[in-house]
Amino acid sequence: MNYKYAYLVRFQYLGFRLHGWQKQPNLKTVHFFVDKTLKFVCKGIRCKSVGVGRTDAKVSSTDYYFQLFIDEKLDEPFFMEDFNRNSPSDIRVVAVEQLHDESFNIIQHPKTKEYRYYFSYGEKNHPYCAAFLTGYLEELDVELMKQGAQLFQGNHNFKHYCTKPSPETKVEREIDVCKIEENTELTASFFPEKSYVLIIRGSGFLRNQIRLIMGALAELGKGNYDLEFIKRSLSPENSNIDFMKTIAPASGLHLHKVEFKK
Repeated sequence: MNYKYAYLVRFQYLGFRLHGWQKQPNLKTVHFFVDKTLKFVCKGIRCKSVGVGRTDAKVSSTDYYFQLFIDEKLDEPFFMEDFNRNSPSDIRVVAVEQLHDESFNIIQHPKTKEYRYYFSYGEKNHPYCAAFLTGYLEELDVELMKQGAQLFQGNHNFKHYCTKPSPETKVEREIDVCKIEENTELTASFFPEKSYVLIIRGSGFLRNQIRLIMGALAELGKGNYDLEFIKRSLSPENSNIDFMKTIAPASGLHLHKVEFKK
C-alpha cells in the first residue's frame, strides 16, 4: 500500500449503539469512529486502517484488531494514550505493535476466532443487560442445548447456517470448539443470578452463522427442535429444510479472541 510503516492495533469496543465494523453511509460504525479518531490523532499524516473482519450491528468485541498503515513512525505508548483520550468511551485501544513483516495482511493471514454468545432465560432481565446478553423469557433445557452444541463441533456443511449464501460460498466449515457453559466471566450487579455462554472457536465463519446456531439451540431448548433435527440441519443431502427460521439477537454476541497463526 506504499506506506512507510505498519502497525497492528488491538482494541475493544461495545457494539450496542454501533452498526458493525464496516463503514456505511449515514450510519455510526466502528470503522467510522476509528478513522475519525485517527484523523485527529494523526493530523496531517497520511494513514489508512484495515480491520480484521466484519461484525454485525450491536455485536461487541473484547479482542479486535486493525492494521494501521502510516507514513510516520509512532511513539506507541503516546499514540495509545492519545487515541484513547480522543476516541468515544465505548472504544479503547489496549496494545500497539509495529509490523516488520511487509507481507503481513490482516485479512488474509490465517487466524482463529473465538466468539461468545451470552444468554439467560426464565425472566425479564434488567434493561441494562440488553447490551451484553440475550434474555429468553421461556424456560430453556440448557442440558439438552449443551448436547446440541456438541453436534456443531467438527467439519460440517453449514448451508442452513448462513444468510443468503451465494453459489460460490464455501459452506463446508470446521468448528474446533462448540460448547455451552455457565457464565462466570462476564458479570455485573444488574445481571440475572445465573446466565450462560455459548463458546464457538474456528478459523472462519459464514454470515450470521453463530447467531443462527444460537437460534437453533434456543429452539432446541424450548422444545421446538430435537437433536435429530439439528443433525439433519447439518446434512443438507436428503434434507427438506429450506432455512433456519430463528436468528439470535446480535447484542448477545461478542468476538472474544483473535489469534494470528504463526
